[in-house]
Amino acid sequence: MKTDAPFWDKIAAKYAEDPIRDEAAYRQALARTCSYLKPDDRVLELGCGTGSTAIELASQVAEITVSDLSQGMLAIARDRAAAAGVGNIHFHQGSVAQAPEGTFDVVLAHNLLHLLPDLQAALALVSARLPKGALFISKTPCLGETRGSAKYWLFKAMIPVMRFLGKAPTSPVHFFDITSLEAVIKAAGFELVETGNYPVSTPGRYIVARRL
Repeated sequence: MKTDAPFWDKIAAKYAEDPIRDEAAYRQALARTCSYLKPDDRVLELGCGTGSTAIELASQVAEITVSDLSQGMLAIARDRAAAAGVGNIHFHQGSVAQAPEGTFDVVLAHNLLHLLPDLQAALALVSARLPKGALFISKTPCLGETRGSAKYWLFKAMIPVMRFLGKAPTSPVHFFDITSLEAVIKAAGFELVETGNYPVSTPGRYIVARRL
């Protein structure tokens, strides 16, 4: 994903200004995540973007290490954390394959898995960062659930056009369906603890998985 860094750097400011597309769904997923966090947890968030989720969760845990491919996104995240007076967030720049070393109690990956070139390798890395019984929490748009619909074909047609115009990353966008996404996570050595769709449309599949 290194080649995508300039794209995310370029759109970082606009990304930070855009409102959350479905605020209710975001809040619902955030509340579910909070219910699993403990005050002494060390959390790793992969693909943190401009830091909104980490800042929301920081008061619930001991510390959060956030990682993102884009320096531009991280610069905004740092500024936001400072403005919010949040001091327990640590910042790391790099791809998922370059994620910070160490052991964490929870790993988060929101709106990321469908953008990864090698999901199996990424899940192996997540597993390596978690002790047995620890949690991996993710939310992923499952575009494959719309297969056959006008929305599906619109997505399929628009992504190459947007990529050509420099308005989408160069890496493939995976059209997961819920069954295939959950199967890959289970095959990586996790058991599903909770699932949900936030939002229901598309849907955005929320998964809490425990490392076996």
